[in-house]
Amino acid sequence: MKNLTIFFSSMFFLLFSFSAFSQQRPGEQPPPETGEPFKVGMAGYTFVKFDLDKTLETLEKADVHYLCIKDFHLPFNSTDQQIADFHAKLKAKKVTGYAVGPIYMKTEEEVDRAFDYAKRVGVKLIVGVPTYELLPYVDKKVKEYDFHYAIHLHGPDIELFPDADDVWESVQDLDPRIGMCLDIGHDTRNGKDPVGDLKKYHSRVFDVHIKDVTGDTKSGYSVEIGRGIIDIPAFVNMLREVNYTGVCSLEHEKNMDNPFMGIAESIGYFRGIIEATK
Repeated sequence: MKNLTIFFSSMFFLLFSFSAFSQQRPGEQPPPETGEPFKVGMAGYTFVKFDLDKTLETLEKADVHYLCIKDFHLPFNSTDQQIADFHAKLKAKKVTGYAVGPIYMKTEEEVDRAFDYAKRVGVKLIVGVPTYELLPYVDKKVKEYDFHYAIHLHGPDIELFPDADDVWESVQDLDPRIGMCLDIGHDTRNGKDPVGDLKKYHSRVFDVHIKDVTGDTKSGYSVEIGRGIIDIPAFVNMLREVNYTGVCSLEHEKNMDNPFMGIAESIGYFRGIIEATK
């Protein structure tokens, strides 16, 4: 009887173990951009009303690992220790700060400050908005620091660099490390085609801000990716065609008091398009 009890106990254990093993859930798949030449990231400006902890919590939930650093999270006058602590926070959430900006620059002193800041932060890409008159000085600093400088275009909202055509015409005779942050929403709102502009100017596209907008005029406004007029599948395919190797950072500007559902929807849609167009 004792041996029989041991036998049935052993069989029960084996059956239970097999059942538990056979019902183990498979692990999650990696993000759809894995294996693509480009990366998916987040523009720090999206979180202008939130601290770094909330920003990193959101990136972790969205499985996003690249952040363009804004100075409201890491001030220009940060000490070396504060910069080290900042990077330690990012590393704990598996996030890399890949660039700084956008940084507005109206004087040579502000250009100097931006390049020194980027060097101390440890990045080699500045997303900047200089005046047209400062471009020769920016050219000089790019040569001195061996940085890339991406001019952020702003559509019809301000006179400086409204679209990709304007940036290209302004920088084509300057150092090839001076180019653009192609904001596909603002480019569209200035009546341009971001897909065509990426194809024409890809050699000078060093950063991309992804978003969607409701129209191709100044009255168009920012919405979740997929709810506007931009041809996102065509844009993703063009990223592949030109072998863009930088970051596509979501800059979500619709309800900045509570952007989190919009961030999730936009990142999810963009990744869905990446997967569907493979």
